Order: sequence, then C-alpha cells, then structure tokens
Amino acid sequence: MELGSVVCAVRSNRVLVGDNVCPAVIVIKDGKIHEILPDGDVTEELSCEILDVGNNVVMPGIVDCHVHVNEPGRTSWEGFWTATRAAAAGGVTTIVDMPLNSIPPTTTLSNFQEKLKEATGKCFVDTAFWGGVIPGNQLELRPMIQAGVAGFKCFLIHSGVDEFPHVTDCDLHTAMRQLKGTGSVLLFHAEKEVQQTTEENSNPAHYSTFLQSRPDVMEIEAIRTVTELCLEFQVRCHIVHLSSAKPLNLIQEARRAGAPLTVETTHHYLSLSAENIPAGATQFKCCPPIRGSTNREELWSALKAGQIDMVVSDHSPCTPDLKKLDTGDFLDAWGGISSLQFGLPLFWSEARKRGFQLCDVAKLLSQNTAQLCSLDKQKGSLTPGHDADLVIWDPEREHEIKEESIHHKNKLTPYLGVTLQGVVCATIVRGQLVYREGSFSPEPLGKHLLIPLRTNQAHL
Repeated sequence: MELGSVVCAVRSNRVLVGDNVCPAVIVIKDGKIHEILPDGDVTEELSCEILDVGNNVVMPGIVDCHVHVNEPGRTSWEGFWTATRAAAAGGVTTIVDMPLNSIPPTTTLSNFQEKLKEATGKCFVDTAFWGGVIPGNQLELRPMIQAGVAGFKCFLIHSGVDEFPHVTDCDLHTAMRQLKGTGSVLLFHAEKEVQQTTEENSNPAHYSTFLQSRPDVMEIEAIRTVTELCLEFQVRCHIVHLSSAKPLNLIQEARRAGAPLTVETTHHYLSLSAENIPAGATQFKCCPPIRGSTNREELWSALKAGQIDMVVSDHSPCTPDLKKLDTGDFLDAWGGISSLQFGLPLFWSEARKRGFQLCDVAKLLSQNTAQLCSLDKQKGSLTPGHDADLVIWDPEREHEIKEESIHHKNKLTPYLGVTLQGVVCATIVRGQLVYREGSFSPEPLGKHLLIPLRTNQAHL
C-alpha cells in the first residue's frame, strides 16, 4: 500500500475497542470509521485491500494539544512542515498550535488569518489553533472564536517573548467576561512571581540554581488565582504543563466546589528528574522546571487517580544557540523541550512500569486532549462516525533516539541517546496513510481544524 493512499480497512490482532484489546477490522469510508468488526467476519464483504498489521496495536491517533510551531516569524525554530512530519512519525494525528512563539502571535483575528495562510499546504497531520489573551485584546476574543480557534492561552508571568505579554488580574476579569457563555476555554501558564531569596554566587551552570529560581510556590500562587477565577466566572479553565504536585489539593478542592477546571502535565515532568540533570545540560531547561523524583512520582499517582486529566508534549523548540550550551548557563538559556515525535514511547516506557494499560494511554493522550479543544466529536477515539485517525505501533519493541531519525527542525533534545519502549510503525489521518517506517506521504494531507461554534454560542 503506497504512502498517501486511501486505506479502506485495517486488520490487527490488537485493536483497542473501548477499554479492551482484541482482534478486529476497522472499516473506513470517506475518511471516517464506518464500523469495527470482529476479525474473521469481513473478508468477503470488503472489495478493497485490507491493511493487515499483524500483532501491532491499533489505537486512536494521538491528539497533542500543546505544540509551539512558531510559524510565521520564527521558522528557524520550527515550522508547520517539520513539526507535522515529526508529529506523524510519532503517531500524532492532530496537533493544536500555541499562539506563541510565532510572529505575530495569534492574539487578533487578523493574526489568526495570517497564521492559517502560512500553515496552508504544509501540514502532514490535522492542525487546530489556540488564540491568545494579552493585555488589551479583549475585543478580539469573540471574533477569533467565531473564526474557529479552539480556545485561548494566557501567561501569569513573563512569557519569554515580548510580543506576548502576561496578563494582570484586571486583564483576566475583562477576558473572562468576554468568554463567559461562549463555551470556550482559557488556558493558563500558571506561574506567578513571588518574593524569594536566591543564594548569592550560585553557579548558573548548576541545574539546582535554576530550580531554586522557580520554586513550587510560584505554581501554587498562580493556581490559587486560576481556581478563584474559574469558580467566580464559571468559564472553562485549563492549567497547562503542571510540574509541581503541590497545587493538586487546590485543584481538587476547586473541582469539588464546582469549578470547570482541567489540568495537564507533560512527558518531561513524568520522564525526567532534577537529580539526573548534569551541569550545563541546558537542553533540559523548561518553565516551570523539571522537579525532583519524589515530585515526579506524586504526578504519576495523581495521573492514576484521575487528578491530572491528560499528558502533552509542550513541544517548544528553538535554535541551538539559544540554549547557551557553550556556557551551560541555565538562567540565560531558552526554556523549552523538543519532544513532539516521542510522546507515545516516552509515556509508555514509564507508564507500563506503573500499571497503566493501553486504554489509559488512549484516554490520556487522545480522548481527553481532544475533549479539551472541542474535537471529541471527531477525534480521539475509535468510534464509528469519528475520523479514521489511527496510530499503528509496537509497544514491545525498543529503539534508541538518534539524531538522524529526528524530524523536528532542530535536533537538540534531552532524549538523544535514550532507549524507549514502543515504536510507531504507521500513522493514518482521516483514512490516508501519511507515515510508515520512516517515510511520509509525498504531499501534506493534513487539514486545518476550525472549531465550530458551540450550541451556547449562537448569540455571539
């Protein structure tokens, strides 16, 4: 079966149907899952070639709702062509692009239209888009909702780029009033500046120096603000990249009190720990920071208990010079980790040791992420009527991450040389074979996903 061709059926001994793994055939029509049949019942009914993947697992494609593509404006960092190829190679069938660090950021209707134009003809997987909330852009929010953004992101601390300033409490109240009743969602980078004392003459090449500069209390205080706003305005709120387990009680209390609040963590907070980061290894820097191994295990426990809703990459690449590897200065280096291509094996390598099953992988990496951005009626699960977005992978096979196999534009990542369990064999987007064993469809086959107005948005 040629790359780029339309697949009409996929057979496997291991298809994730609901919470169960069983032999089945997925029948595809017009890019949608038509039906899922027990294996053995279907050969004579289908007049087309069946893609038989043997014992490989077939699951819903990954929906990574936290990706910084950085186009237009910072295409030396990444871009839609390279990001979506890396996504396809990782079994990711949908990405949701963050409003920064593109120039211009996605903070006005005009800027959103410019980004859509830039992305056209470059996406190998389906792509949705977040808008941004910054000081003074409140009158742009509803027009962007009408144009199809999945929701909005804001920062409670400096974002790292001047064109996307962080918001004050006053800005947040203004934005919440605009979003109330729209069904949209506001995402928070939940760190706040706090008064703190840093040790004099601390070595900036030591990871501990950076970690001390972003203590847990910065997340705690930011999340306290988020929970209060969420309860007051009853607007859907979402905490991105939770790194500290300490605010989890605040989140749980707010949910019990009726806050429509969700929370994600990332592969790096679940895979890495502060104790193992070498001096000067700035490829490990991100904000909020990777914390200690005890904290990591608390995040895993919260994930298992349902207190954390989903896991994403927060793919945030840059050019190698911005990582300051020559000086190893953690305080000066760009904060961001590249991992879009490796999310599924990163998660599975650690999750399988802790008793997670394949159905948990699909829920945390596909179903719940699709639900966050209102794509759950078409993405995130193997359900008749949904898009035929499939990842075909071998959860037993190991592979080492080598530079030549990385499809991100910039290859620097903390996972270079790491051996992971789980290899993506093929990726199908709306019934089209976009990736198989290291090769891609000749042309980009992804499309833009513009989120339709929710039923309670008719008054917009």
